[in-house]
Amino acid sequence: MINKQNLWFVTLFSLILVLGIYYVTMKDESLTVLSGVNDVSDVVEVKESDVIVALQVEQDESVLKEMNEYQNILLDDKATIEEKNDAYNALQSLNNSKSECEKIKKLIEEKFKLDNFVKIENDKISITIASKEHNKELANNIIREVQKLYDKQKYITVKFQANS
Repeated sequence: MINKQNLWFVTLFSLILVLGIYYVTMKDESLTVLSGVNDVSDVVEVKESDVIVALQVEQDESVLKEMNEYQNILLDDKATIEEKNDAYNALQSLNNSKSECEKIKKLIEEKFKLDNFVKIENDKISITIASKEHNKELANNIIREVQKLYDKQKYITVKFQANS
């Protein structure tokens, strides 16, 4: 049975983990000022990775929302032991999925030097690459490298997306 102290530890650890990953993967924004112009104006350089950051923030928010729901079930006095066990298993599954996403993201960044976003749902792995070019050979190589991480066959999709 999970006591409140262990639950708080798991909750805070999960929050620190998600925030730590977010801040480590966050890139600095480039800000340049035009010189030689009478008016003071700032030009913000938009990188391709902004799409990836937006997708990552969206996923982090949804994961935090799910975690909060499961944690509320764990803290609910009216919830049955079975419901609490299911919520605890779901929390563990979310944490495992998050770590798998980070492992795949790191693999692609190290091996292919590409900014990417990874989303895992059951046996489906969706990878979004921040690039204007759509390269089938590169996509196939990424799929092969990711599949090497798993014993069972996964449904892996690679999508190239540029800023719109």
